[in-house]
Amino acid sequence: MKSLNPKTIIMFRLNILKMIQPIVNLSHQRRMKSSFYRGVHFLFKKNLLLTNSVTSGGFMAIGDWVQQEVEIHAKLLPAFDWSRAARMLIVGTVMGPLHHYYYIYLDKLMPLANLKTVAIKIISDQLFASPATILCFFYGMGVLEKKTISQCTEEIKQKFVYTYLGDCLFWPPVQFVNFYYLPTHYRVFYINIATMVFNVFLSFIKHYDLYK
Repeated sequence: MKSLNPKTIIMFRLNILKMIQPIVNLSHQRRMKSSFYRGVHFLFKKNLLLTNSVTSGGFMAIGDWVQQEVEIHAKLLPAFDWSRAARMLIVGTVMGPLHHYYYIYLDKLMPLANLKTVAIKIISDQLFASPATILCFFYGMGVLEKKTISQCTEEIKQKFVYTYLGDCLFWPPVQFVNFYYLPTHYRVFYINIATMVFNVFLSFIKHYDLYK
């Protein structure tokens, strides 16, 4: 029997590989897609409270990190303050469950996603949730800084108005997207990402008077 030419064998193998490559790619894509959906289910369905708490703390710490970098470049802060970032992380993590249950309750109370309902949710957010969040933030940070309650209250008197004005400018458009387009289980994660941006401002308001 005549043996095959090595080049012929190589070409044959290459042709076989070309034929099965789409099947391999499709199988790989299906595995990737399956892994993605399992990850989404694990994070946003099975362990939503944990996801919301961890991301709340993590994004608050990132916001403070950005603000600290600004302060370092402006020569207001000599070096990165890890204890300050840790306090932001702890307070953010503790506030995560508050946001988690707030949005679940709000959606149960007002399940529709029409413009009227979204407007009511935004007003509710600005009148109740935002002031409560600001108070929790300043009292939580104050306790970790070993301040007395009266010292925390005095700081709030000085900074609440500026913080709340910034809150009213930033959050209504962000919350419109949140309430009108997103399902409940993605709300806190989305808010935590937006909070990362707002926390740069929040960290500035919290710490600006340290350099006076």
